[in-house]
Amino acid sequence: MSEHTDQSSVTVLGLGPMGRALAGAFLDAGLRTTVWNRTPGRDGDLIARGAVPAPSAEAAVAAAPLSVVCVVNYDASDAVLRRDAVTAALKGRTVVNLSADTPERARDTGEWAARHGIRYLDGAIMTPTPAIGTDDAVFLFSGPEKLHREHRPVLAALGGGHTHLGEDIGRAAAFDIALLDVFWTSMAGYAHALAVARAEGVTATELTPFAQGIAAILPPLFAQFAADADAGTYSGEVNPITSAVSTMSHVVHASEDHGIDASVMRVIEGQARRVVALGHGTDGYIRVAEVLARH
Repeated sequence: MSEHTDQSSVTVLGLGPMGRALAGAFLDAGLRTTVWNRTPGRDGDLIARGAVPAPSAEAAVAAAPLSVVCVVNYDASDAVLRRDAVTAALKGRTVVNLSADTPERARDTGEWAARHGIRYLDGAIMTPTPAIGTDDAVFLFSGPEKLHREHRPVLAALGGGHTHLGEDIGRAAAFDIALLDVFWTSMAGYAHALAVARAEGVTATELTPFAQGIAAILPPLFAQFAADADAGTYSGEVNPITSAVSTMSHVVHASEDHGIDASVMRVIEGQARRVVALGHGTDGYIRVAEVLARH
């Protein structure tokens, strides 16, 4: 247990849209919330709600046993936390870093914290700003489980579900990267679909209800494909990858007929054709995941 065990106060470093939402949730829970941002002037609404502005980052972290950091990436968090005065002020205290970056950067920060006597949890926010403080918020954490349990009462003020993924500091970031991959490739596919539809005289409003139907198909497929991937079975009984390649080529040809960039779908088609060329044509599409990992 840390010498700093007060559960009634918290510090938030970083007051972008997400940082302000985090600080607001802490204030709504009645916690004494100290705030600091590298660029001044972003704390006015929070101060009006009762937040305590700190004159410096070192003063901010010294004001509470727990500091929650939410900045754009770990270059930005390092620029704050690894200053000598801030590092010294953090000794014996806890940092929960909710900034987004890679698992390697998270582990590096965990090692830095351990060398300086700083208690460290890494985390990821998997929902947009409006969800913070509501039941819809989703937070992932990794690092010492005892530390997560100790600060869970304060972190609970952020709302929603909190999952501790294990002692490996990089695990939350690993989940975050993988899930961002799902999100952004899906959004890229939707944006491309809108371009193709528009070229054929179909409006986004007309297409979207059917696109939502496609999206609804995905959750059970994710579960089925996860079982295939973990077992190494890659069943193509329902739809072999040779059939999938054919539909991918239709998208490429229709796009390019309209002068629409089909480079992303060409990459996807190329990956599928690579699976077929390796002798897995009767397997299901998710065999691609195994082939992508080959060196």
